[in-house]
Amino acid sequence: MSENVQKDFLARRLHSLLGIIPLGVFLIQHLMINYTATNGAESFNAAAHFMDSLPFKLALETFIIYLPILFHGVFGIYIAFTGKSNVGRYSTYRNWMFLVQRITGVVAFFFIFIHVYQTRVQVFFGKEVNYEMVNDIISNPFWLVFYIIGILSTIFHFSNGLWAFLVSWGITQSETSQRVMTYITWVVFIVLSFIALTALFAFL
Repeated sequence: MSENVQKDFLARRLHSLLGIIPLGVFLIQHLMINYTATNGAESFNAAAHFMDSLPFKLALETFIIYLPILFHGVFGIYIAFTGKSNVGRYSTYRNWMFLVQRITGVVAFFFIFIHVYQTRVQVFFGKEVNYEMVNDIISNPFWLVFYIIGILSTIFHFSNGLWAFLVSWGITQSETSQRVMTYITWVVFIVLSFIALTALFAFL
């Protein structure tokens, strides 16, 4: 294996791993925090305040969220626009998932970039991440639709990426195990989408 091929192989493995740990874990945790909005503004504000009051918050956000997202997103876009078709390697269904995975990855990257700007970056301008901030954003019909598309794309990218992660890391090698994981990842997508959309509309 040449040095360039080896570097590409390791970069793809790191890209795959970061999509699950820590980014997938953070996605689920973030959705759980947002879901507290279903209990009202005070409940969400308390949860958001708790997260903001964590020690070493900036370091945690930088090394567990922002840098992994940056690497995963930029390298993912590189893969999306340079990756070869996998026709013949998988079934027609998997080829469609291969395509949708890349489309949702690009959508998710730009959605996350804008979401971070509309929330976390605003903190540096003296604003507070709270119920009112989110309400102000999604009360605009354009941003509401944008958030629905962005959230569903992000969740699909994670759910289907979980299937790809298990295959590429040799965890699910048999056809049966891969088929079972297909059903499981769809359940993950449906459950997380329900939580996310329920939370989103709770801000209205």
